[in-house]
Amino acid sequence: MSTKLKQFLLDAEDKAFDLEHRQKIRFNIGKYNAAVQNGMSAYEHHELARERASFLKTQTINNLDKYLVEFENNFSKRGGKVIWAQNAEEALREIGTIMKRKRAKSVVKSKSMSTEEIHLNDFLEKNGVETVETDLGEYIVQLAGQRPYHIVTPAMHMSKKDISELFSEKLGIPPTDDAQQLVLTARKLLREKYTQAEVGISGANFLIADIGGIAVTENEGNARLSTTFPKTHIAIVGIEKLIPSMLDLDLFWPLLSTSGTGQNVTIYNTILTGPRQPTEKDGPEEMYVVLLDNGRTNLLAQPEQREALNCIRCGACLNVCPVYKNIGGHTYETTYSGPIGSVITPHLAGMEEHKHLSYASSLCGACTSVCPVKINLHNLLLLNRRQSVDEGLVDKNEKLAFRFWAKGMQNRRLLNFAPASVKNFVLGHVQKETWSKRREPLVAAPLSFNEMWRKQRKNS
Repeated sequence: MSTKLKQFLLDAEDKAFDLEHRQKIRFNIGKYNAAVQNGMSAYEHHELARERASFLKTQTINNLDKYLVEFENNFSKRGGKVIWAQNAEEALREIGTIMKRKRAKSVVKSKSMSTEEIHLNDFLEKNGVETVETDLGEYIVQLAGQRPYHIVTPAMHMSKKDISELFSEKLGIPPTDDAQQLVLTARKLLREKYTQAEVGISGANFLIADIGGIAVTENEGNARLSTTFPKTHIAIVGIEKLIPSMLDLDLFWPLLSTSGTGQNVTIYNTILTGPRQPTEKDGPEEMYVVLLDNGRTNLLAQPEQREALNCIRCGACLNVCPVYKNIGGHTYETTYSGPIGSVITPHLAGMEEHKHLSYASSLCGACTSVCPVKINLHNLLLLNRRQSVDEGLVDKNEKLAFRFWAKGMQNRRLLNFAPASVKNFVLGHVQKETWSKRREPLVAAPLSFNEMWRKQRKNS
């Protein structure tokens, strides 16, 4: 058993029986479910929108090379600079070079999962650059010294009381149960950071090929401030975020917001096509887009599994997943949690160390049913499991157990040869730390089915 798997099982058990944690998550996800149900009422043909989005993303991913080059050409025409990063190390090295050239001492950062993926904050802090998260949820977890708990709602696991205590400890304000006061405290502190920072860093929800732009969607306005006040803007974006045309945002922006927060459209939607032009009054003097691979082409090379790259990071699959709701986002110990994280992480970060995530699922299919781009998530989890077996990444005891089971199923006499007591001894050993830890152990019947059948026929 790998170290990551052992830790996952320990953390999962701890969280699953933490009643306070469960109460917070159920409350927050309950509010999300109500909002999403209300938001869906705006659609006349939601299923048709999902079908269209799935088709467009699949076509784009299958022609990723073409659209990436188109994006680079169009972005470069307006003075933007594209950096191709094969992995996290390359991305960090290039970003570090920009920081040194700009003599940057501070960075303001809008919400971005791709920067979490490459551990950008740690890298910058180690190189003497202060990094401030400007999204309220991200700012809260940064103050707490934690990773984001959820793709869309980073501080979903914290109550108003938790945040008040955190602000009192870290910012020295009196405890308060007034949420507005907590928000105003964060706003006041963050406003100063925008004007001081030399560099602003963001992610992007979409890369738009035909105009060479990035699309950013948010609810707080912090991304706009992070990308316009500093003289240099760096966007770190996964290569799979491409869409062919700006017109496609008419489809994807509402789908993202409805599935992510229940809104018809988020409050701030921005398209950035490069640095400030001679006739423009605001914006950065320089703009870079780091196109991040970091394992994505490994997934692209799997024809049956590459549809996972269609994901638009709405977080809907996390909110319906019974496993996520019980073990929480931090238990996964990965950037992307829940069903989508369990699907893509083994390809991005290594199958051997992360294959266990694909087994952390009930395969109920709820994730597939809510995905706005119709990714067949529960089937992809099964394909990951198959791949891990094909690659020989299976425990020796598991291999041995299935070998004996296969022999027995292929040979009825062999299966009947061992008495029920021997079968139960083996089953008891196999289930000791798994099934029977929380359930009644499975036991073999005193007689096999064909033995009972012969006995019944003999007596009739």
